Amino acid sequence: MAETPDHVSGFAGRLTAIATMAAGRIAAADYASVTTLRGREYTTVATSSDIALAVDEAQFADRSGPCLQALETGEPVGVPDIAAATMDWPSFHEVAPALGLRASISVPLYSGRGTPIAVLNLYGRDDAAMEPLITGVAELYATSRELELDSPGPPVADPGAEELLTGYAGALAVRATIRLAVDILAGRTAGGIDDAYTVLCAQAAENGTSLSVAAAAVLREHL
Repeated sequence: MAETPDHVSGFAGRLTAIATMAAGRIAAADYASVTTLRGREYTTVATSSDIALAVDEAQFADRSGPCLQALETGEPVGVPDIAAATMDWPSFHEVAPALGLRASISVPLYSGRGTPIAVLNLYGRDDAAMEPLITGVAELYATSRELELDSPGPPVADPGAEELLTGYAGALAVRATIRLAVDILAGRTAGGIDDAYTVLCAQAAENGTSLSVAAAAVLREHL
């Protein structure tokens, strides 16, 4: 999704597929959901279980929690020990442990513009099993901010978690490439970032390519 223009339809089906695949393939994650903001209301658009939905809805009721924080900031939020989670999230702190959950990770899902359009939430009953995934996501995000985008992140034994980390690294790389291209295009014109993003989308459409390919072409021209 990180290289898909914001105006393209079909995100809902892809979000559902992501939640289903995550819960089925990541051994450490017992439950998964995808949350987003529609208008002024938070909502769960896909879930693998009523347990994940209950934890999401507890956060919506307080308008606070790791999934909401990840959506608002665009940064992943890992909770390696839910029982010790900050009391700034009172309902999450109460409901998740009562349902047997020990750890969670909320990972922003980006559109072509680079802003989060949804968050993938993974909830686990085994905090030790979740720890490598939480650490891996955090390290990849920190590395991406330094533009060292080839780092594979720490090794994990879970093939499903490895797939997630590889995909997340790729999304962060695409996001960084598009942002650099948009900054370059903005510097060439009198318009701002929004205008430059529109230009990049138009170039991708004209050439029949993805945003990441169009962005890479802009970077090559700039060298």
